Amino acid sequence: MSTPVERAPTSERTVSSTYPASVNPRDRSAGAVTSPQPVKRPRSGPATDRLFGWAAKGAALLTLAMLIGILLSLLVGAWPAISKFGLGFLASSTWDPVKDEYGGLVMIYGTLATSLIALVIAVPVSFGIALFLTEMSPSWLKRPLGTAIELLAAVPSIVYGMWGLLVFGPILATYVQQPLQKLLEGTFLATLVAGPPVGIGILSAGIILAIMIIPFIASVMRDVFEVTPPLLKESAYGLGSTTWEVVSKVVLPYTKAGVVGGIMLGLGRALGETMAVTFVIGNTNQLTSLSIFQPANSITSVLANEFAEAGPGLHQASLMYLGLVLFFITFVVLAFSKLLLQRMKKSEGTRA
Repeated sequence: MSTPVERAPTSERTVSSTYPASVNPRDRSAGAVTSPQPVKRPRSGPATDRLFGWAAKGAALLTLAMLIGILLSLLVGAWPAISKFGLGFLASSTWDPVKDEYGGLVMIYGTLATSLIALVIAVPVSFGIALFLTEMSPSWLKRPLGTAIELLAAVPSIVYGMWGLLVFGPILATYVQQPLQKLLEGTFLATLVAGPPVGIGILSAGIILAIMIIPFIASVMRDVFEVTPPLLKESAYGLGSTTWEVVSKVVLPYTKAGVVGGIMLGLGRALGETMAVTFVIGNTNQLTSLSIFQPANSITSVLANEFAEAGPGLHQASLMYLGLVLFFITFVVLAFSKLLLQRMKKSEGTRA
Protein backbone atom coordinates (compact mmCIF):
# COMPACT_ATOMS: atom_id res chain seq x y z
CA MET A 1 0.00 0.00 0.00
CA SER A 2 1.55 3.31 -1.10
CA THR A 3 1.99 6.09 1.40
CA PRO A 4 0.66 9.56 0.49
CA VAL A 5 3.21 12.16 -0.51
CA GLU A 6 3.39 15.09 1.87
CA ARG A 7 3.20 18.50 0.20
CA ALA A 8 4.77 21.61 1.59
CA PRO A 9 2.45 24.42 2.59
CA THR A 10 1.70 26.98 -0.04
CA SER A 11 3.50 29.78 1.79
CA GLU A 12 6.68 27.67 2.11
CA ARG A 13 6.61 26.75 -1.54
CA THR A 14 6.21 30.38 -2.51
CA VAL A 15 9.14 31.39 -0.35
CA SER A 16 11.22 28.54 -1.80
CA SER A 17 10.57 29.70 -5.32
CA THR A 18 11.41 33.29 -4.42
CA TYR A 19 14.71 32.80 -2.62
CA PRO A 20 17.72 30.77 -3.69
CA ALA A 21 18.06 27.18 -2.52
CA SER A 22 21.20 27.97 -0.53
CA VAL A 23 19.30 30.21 1.86
CA ASN A 24 18.12 28.76 5.13
CA PRO A 25 14.34 28.01 4.99
CA ARG A 26 13.88 29.77 8.32
CA ASP A 27 15.42 32.91 6.87
CA ARG A 28 13.22 32.51 3.79
CA SER A 29 10.05 32.45 5.82
CA ALA A 30 11.23 35.39 7.93
CA GLY A 31 12.02 37.45 4.85
CA ALA A 32 15.52 38.26 6.09
CA VAL A 33 17.18 38.03 2.68
CA THR A 34 16.75 40.82 0.14
CA SER A 35 18.20 41.26 -3.30
CA PRO A 36 21.55 43.10 -3.24
CA GLN A 37 21.43 46.76 -4.26
CA PRO A 38 24.00 48.11 -6.73
CA VAL A 39 26.66 50.29 -5.17
CA LYS A 40 26.35 53.92 -6.31
CA ARG A 41 29.69 55.48 -7.04
CA PRO A 42 30.23 59.23 -7.26
CA ARG A 43 30.54 60.49 -10.78
CA SER A 44 33.37 62.86 -9.94
CA GLY A 45 36.07 63.02 -7.36
CA PRO A 46 37.17 65.88 -5.10
CA ALA A 47 39.63 67.17 -7.69
CA THR A 48 36.86 67.58 -10.27
CA ASP A 49 34.66 69.39 -7.76
CA ARG A 50 37.47 71.78 -6.87
CA LEU A 51 38.14 72.42 -10.56
CA PHE A 52 34.47 73.17 -11.17
CA GLY A 53 34.39 75.51 -8.17
CA TRP A 54 37.46 77.38 -9.40
CA ALA A 55 35.93 77.71 -12.88
CA ALA A 56 32.69 79.12 -11.49
CA LYS A 57 34.53 81.54 -9.21
CA GLY A 58 36.78 82.57 -12.09
CA ALA A 59 33.78 83.35 -14.28
CA ALA A 60 32.29 85.55 -11.56
CA LEU A 61 35.58 87.33 -10.91
CA LEU A 62 36.13 87.81 -14.65
CA THR A 63 32.75 89.52 -14.98
CA LEU A 64 33.54 91.78 -12.04
CA ALA A 65 36.98 92.58 -13.48
CA MET A 66 35.45 93.47 -16.85
CA LEU A 67 32.99 95.80 -15.14
CA ILE A 68 35.75 97.52 -13.19
CA GLY A 69 37.86 97.75 -16.35
CA ILE A 70 35.04 99.43 -18.28
CA LEU A 71 34.51 101.90 -15.45
CA LEU A 72 38.22 102.74 -15.21
CA SER A 73 38.56 103.18 -18.98
CA LEU A 74 35.60 105.56 -18.99
CA LEU A 75 37.10 107.52 -16.12
CA VAL A 76 40.49 107.79 -17.82
CA GLY A 77 38.97 108.80 -21.16
CA ALA A 78 36.59 111.34 -19.60
CA TRP A 79 39.10 112.85 -17.15
CA PRO A 80 40.01 115.92 -19.31
CA ALA A 81 36.32 116.86 -19.53
CA ILE A 82 35.76 116.09 -15.85
CA SER A 83 38.70 118.24 -14.78
CA LYS A 84 37.57 121.20 -16.93
CA PHE A 85 33.77 121.15 -16.64
CA GLY A 86 33.22 119.23 -13.40
CA LEU A 87 29.63 118.59 -12.35
CA GLY A 88 28.57 121.68 -14.28
CA PHE A 89 28.71 119.48 -17.37
CA LEU A 90 25.48 117.84 -16.19
CA ALA A 91 23.59 121.15 -15.97
CA SER A 92 24.85 122.82 -19.14
CA SER A 93 22.91 122.63 -22.40
CA THR A 94 25.75 123.98 -24.56
CA TRP A 95 27.26 121.60 -27.08
CA ASP A 96 29.62 123.47 -29.41
CA PRO A 97 32.57 121.47 -30.82
CA VAL A 98 33.87 124.60 -32.60
CA LYS A 99 34.38 126.52 -29.34
CA ASP A 100 35.16 123.37 -27.29
CA GLU A 101 32.26 124.02 -24.95
CA TYR A 102 30.25 120.97 -23.93
CA GLY A 103 27.34 120.17 -21.67
CA GLY A 104 25.28 117.02 -21.39
CA LEU A 105 21.92 118.31 -20.14
CA VAL A 106 20.11 117.88 -23.46
CA MET A 107 21.35 114.31 -23.91
CA ILE A 108 20.59 113.32 -20.31
CA TYR A 109 17.10 114.82 -20.57
CA GLY A 110 16.42 113.06 -23.87
CA THR A 111 17.59 109.71 -22.49
CA LEU A 112 15.49 109.93 -19.33
CA ALA A 113 12.41 111.35 -21.08
CA THR A 114 12.28 108.73 -23.82
CA SER A 115 12.89 105.89 -21.35
CA LEU A 116 10.16 107.17 -19.03
CA ILE A 117 7.66 107.45 -21.89
CA ALA A 118 8.59 103.93 -22.99
CA LEU A 119 7.98 102.55 -19.48
CA VAL A 120 4.66 104.36 -19.08
CA ILE A 121 3.41 102.77 -22.30
CA ALA A 122 5.11 99.37 -22.15
CA VAL A 123 4.42 98.29 -18.55
CA PRO A 124 0.58 98.33 -18.72
CA VAL A 125 0.57 96.76 -22.18
CA SER A 126 3.01 94.04 -21.09
CA PHE A 127 0.98 93.36 -17.96
CA GLY A 128 -2.18 92.97 -20.04
CA ILE A 129 -0.43 90.61 -22.44
CA ALA A 130 0.94 88.45 -19.62
CA LEU A 131 -2.43 88.41 -17.85
CA PHE A 132 -4.25 87.38 -21.01
CA LEU A 133 -1.78 84.61 -21.86
CA THR A 134 -1.78 83.09 -18.37
CA GLU A 135 -5.37 83.55 -17.18
CA MET A 136 -7.76 84.32 -20.03
CA SER A 137 -6.39 83.03 -23.32
CA PRO A 138 -7.76 79.76 -24.79
CA SER A 139 -5.23 76.96 -24.93
CA TRP A 140 -5.02 76.94 -28.75
CA LEU A 141 -4.05 80.63 -28.81
CA LYS A 142 -1.39 80.72 -26.07
CA ARG A 143 1.52 79.27 -28.01
CA PRO A 144 1.11 81.14 -31.35
CA LEU A 145 0.38 84.46 -29.62
CA GLY A 146 3.29 84.06 -27.21
CA THR A 147 5.62 83.18 -30.08
CA ALA A 148 4.46 86.19 -32.10
CA ILE A 149 5.17 88.53 -29.18
CA GLU A 150 8.61 87.04 -28.62
CA LEU A 151 9.42 87.46 -32.32
CA LEU A 152 9.16 91.23 -31.85
CA ALA A 153 12.35 91.03 -29.77
CA ALA A 154 14.18 89.48 -32.72
CA VAL A 155 13.52 92.42 -35.06
CA PRO A 156 16.73 94.47 -35.48
CA SER A 157 16.65 97.92 -33.93
CA ILE A 158 17.55 99.60 -37.21
CA VAL A 159 14.35 98.18 -38.72
CA TYR A 160 12.35 99.79 -35.92
CA GLY A 161 14.16 103.05 -36.57
CA MET A 162 13.49 103.05 -40.31
CA TRP A 163 9.84 102.12 -39.75
CA GLY A 164 9.50 104.86 -37.17
CA LEU A 165 11.03 107.50 -39.44
CA LEU A 166 9.25 106.59 -42.68
CA VAL A 167 5.90 105.18 -41.51
CA PHE A 168 5.12 105.90 -37.88
CA GLY A 169 6.47 109.46 -37.78
CA PRO A 170 4.16 110.90 -40.47
CA ILE A 171 1.17 109.09 -38.91
CA LEU A 172 2.01 110.54 -35.48
CA ALA A 173 2.38 114.06 -36.88
CA THR A 174 -0.83 113.96 -38.93
CA TYR A 175 -3.25 112.15 -36.64
CA VAL A 176 -1.87 112.95 -33.16
CA GLN A 177 0.28 116.06 -33.01
CA GLN A 178 -1.79 118.36 -35.25
CA PRO A 179 -5.16 117.48 -33.62
CA LEU A 180 -3.61 117.97 -30.16
CA GLN A 181 -2.18 121.35 -31.13
CA LYS A 182 -5.60 122.51 -32.35
CA LEU A 183 -7.33 121.13 -29.26
CA LEU A 184 -4.96 122.69 -26.73
CA GLU A 185 -4.35 125.96 -28.55
CA GLY A 186 -4.54 128.90 -26.15
CA THR A 187 -4.17 126.78 -22.99
CA PHE A 188 -1.18 126.31 -20.72
CA LEU A 189 -0.83 122.76 -22.05
CA ALA A 190 -0.08 124.02 -25.54
CA THR A 191 3.64 124.12 -24.74
CA LEU A 192 3.63 120.35 -24.22
CA VAL A 193 2.60 119.71 -27.84
CA ALA A 194 4.38 122.63 -29.52
CA GLY A 195 6.78 122.13 -32.36
CA PRO A 196 6.77 121.53 -36.11
CA PRO A 197 4.62 118.53 -37.12
CA VAL A 198 7.42 116.44 -38.61
CA GLY A 199 6.83 113.24 -36.64
CA ILE A 200 10.22 113.04 -34.97
CA GLY A 201 11.06 113.95 -31.41
CA ILE A 202 10.92 112.71 -27.84
CA LEU A 203 7.44 111.18 -28.02
CA SER A 204 8.16 109.34 -31.25
CA ALA A 205 11.37 107.90 -29.81
CA GLY A 206 9.58 106.92 -26.59
CA ILE A 207 6.83 105.07 -28.46
CA ILE A 208 9.35 103.21 -30.62
CA LEU A 209 11.26 102.22 -27.47
CA ALA A 210 8.02 101.04 -25.87
CA ILE A 211 7.33 98.75 -28.84
CA MET A 212 10.87 97.39 -28.56
CA ILE A 213 10.78 96.61 -24.82
CA ILE A 214 7.25 95.19 -24.66
CA PRO A 215 8.40 91.67 -25.71
CA PHE A 216 11.03 91.58 -22.94
CA ILE A 217 8.74 92.74 -20.14
CA ALA A 218 5.77 90.68 -21.32
CA SER A 219 7.84 87.48 -21.61
CA VAL A 220 9.27 87.85 -18.12
CA MET A 221 5.87 88.66 -16.63
CA ARG A 222 4.26 85.70 -18.36
CA ASP A 223 6.95 83.33 -17.11
CA VAL A 224 6.74 84.50 -13.50
CA PHE A 225 2.92 84.45 -13.57
CA GLU A 226 3.05 80.80 -14.65
CA VAL A 227 5.31 80.01 -11.67
CA THR A 228 2.47 80.81 -9.25
CA PRO A 229 1.19 77.50 -7.77
CA PRO A 230 -2.19 76.60 -9.33
CA LEU A 231 -3.47 75.61 -5.88
CA LEU A 232 -3.30 79.22 -4.69
CA LYS A 233 -5.22 80.54 -7.68
CA GLU A 234 -7.80 77.75 -7.57
CA SER A 235 -8.36 78.39 -3.88
CA ALA A 236 -8.95 82.08 -4.56
CA TYR A 237 -11.34 81.29 -7.40
CA GLY A 238 -13.12 78.81 -5.14
CA LEU A 239 -13.70 81.56 -2.58
CA GLY A 240 -15.43 83.66 -5.23
CA SER A 241 -12.58 85.95 -6.28
CA THR A 242 -12.63 87.56 -9.69
CA THR A 243 -9.75 87.29 -12.15
CA TRP A 244 -8.47 90.74 -11.21
CA GLU A 245 -8.62 89.91 -7.49
CA VAL A 246 -6.69 86.70 -8.08
CA VAL A 247 -4.02 88.53 -10.06
CA SER A 248 -3.73 91.54 -7.73
CA LYS A 249 -3.91 89.67 -4.40
CA VAL A 250 -2.38 86.28 -5.22
CA VAL A 251 -0.27 86.35 -8.39
CA LEU A 252 1.38 89.76 -8.05
CA PRO A 253 2.40 89.39 -4.36
CA TYR A 254 3.86 85.97 -5.15
CA THR A 255 5.80 87.14 -8.22
CA LYS A 256 6.62 90.77 -7.39
CA ALA A 257 10.38 90.19 -7.54
CA GLY A 258 10.16 88.75 -11.04
CA VAL A 259 7.81 91.52 -12.21
CA VAL A 260 10.15 94.25 -10.95
CA GLY A 261 13.06 92.42 -12.56
CA GLY A 262 11.27 92.33 -15.91
CA ILE A 263 10.49 96.04 -15.72
CA MET A 264 14.12 96.85 -14.89
CA LEU A 265 15.23 94.67 -17.81
CA GLY A 266 13.01 96.68 -20.14
CA LEU A 267 14.26 99.95 -18.68
CA GLY A 268 17.86 98.91 -19.22
CA ARG A 269 17.03 98.03 -22.80
CA ALA A 270 15.44 101.45 -23.31
CA LEU A 271 18.36 103.33 -21.76
CA GLY A 272 20.91 101.58 -23.94
CA GLU A 273 19.09 101.58 -27.28
CA THR A 274 21.01 103.42 -30.02
CA MET A 275 19.99 102.99 -33.65
CA ALA A 276 16.21 103.19 -33.34
CA VAL A 277 16.45 106.33 -31.19
CA THR A 278 18.97 107.89 -33.57
CA PHE A 279 16.49 107.63 -36.45
CA VAL A 280 13.48 109.23 -34.74
CA ILE A 281 14.63 111.54 -31.92
CA GLY A 282 15.79 114.39 -34.17
CA ASN A 283 19.47 114.57 -33.06
CA THR A 284 19.24 118.22 -31.98
CA ASN A 285 21.62 119.43 -29.27
CA GLN A 286 19.34 122.27 -28.22
CA LEU A 287 16.46 122.27 -25.78
CA THR A 288 14.09 125.11 -26.66
CA SER A 289 10.94 123.86 -24.88
CA LEU A 290 9.54 121.00 -22.84
CA SER A 291 7.29 119.79 -25.65
CA ILE A 292 7.04 116.02 -26.03
CA PHE A 293 7.20 116.58 -29.79
CA GLN A 294 10.40 118.60 -29.50
CA PRO A 295 13.41 117.16 -31.38
CA ALA A 296 16.17 116.33 -28.93
CA ASN A 297 19.11 113.99 -28.50
CA SER A 298 20.08 111.10 -26.28
CA ILE A 299 23.38 109.86 -24.91
CA THR A 300 23.47 106.82 -27.15
CA SER A 301 22.49 108.72 -30.29
CA VAL A 302 25.11 111.43 -29.82
CA LEU A 303 27.74 108.77 -29.22
CA ALA A 304 26.75 106.98 -32.41
CA ASN A 305 26.70 110.17 -34.46
CA GLU A 306 29.82 111.96 -33.23
CA PHE A 307 32.27 109.50 -31.72
CA ALA A 308 33.73 108.37 -35.06
CA GLU A 309 34.40 111.98 -36.11
CA ALA A 310 35.50 113.35 -32.72
CA GLY A 311 39.15 114.30 -32.55
CA PRO A 312 41.35 113.76 -29.52
CA GLY A 313 40.79 116.37 -26.87
CA LEU A 314 37.76 117.77 -25.10
CA HIS A 315 35.29 116.58 -27.74
CA GLN A 316 36.22 112.94 -27.34
CA ALA A 317 36.57 113.33 -23.58
CA SER A 318 33.09 114.86 -23.35
CA LEU A 319 31.63 111.92 -25.24
CA MET A 320 33.38 109.58 -22.80
CA TYR A 321 31.93 111.68 -19.98
CA LEU A 322 28.46 111.06 -21.42
CA GLY A 323 29.20 107.32 -21.50
CA LEU A 324 30.21 107.51 -17.85
CA VAL A 325 26.96 109.32 -17.03
CA LEU A 326 24.95 106.61 -18.80
CA PHE A 327 26.87 103.99 -16.81
CA PHE A 328 25.98 105.83 -13.60
CA ILE A 329 22.30 106.13 -14.58
CA THR A 330 22.13 102.39 -15.20
CA PHE A 331 23.77 101.70 -11.85
CA VAL A 332 21.30 103.99 -10.07
CA VAL A 333 18.36 102.24 -11.75
CA LEU A 334 19.60 98.81 -10.64
CA ALA A 335 20.28 100.04 -7.10
CA PHE A 336 16.81 101.58 -6.93
CA SER A 337 15.22 98.28 -8.00
CA LYS A 338 17.12 96.43 -5.27
CA LEU A 339 16.02 98.95 -2.63
CA LEU A 340 12.44 98.72 -3.87
CA LEU A 341 12.44 94.94 -3.52
CA GLN A 342 13.89 95.17 -0.01
CA ARG A 343 11.22 97.65 1.07
CA MET A 344 8.52 95.41 -0.38
CA LYS A 345 9.86 92.47 1.63
CA LYS A 346 9.98 94.55 4.83
CA SER A 347 6.43 95.80 4.37
CA GLU A 348 5.27 92.25 3.70
CA GLY A 349 6.86 91.11 6.96
CA THR A 350 5.19 93.99 8.83
CA ARG A 351 1.77 93.04 7.50
CA ALA A 352 2.37 89.45 8.48
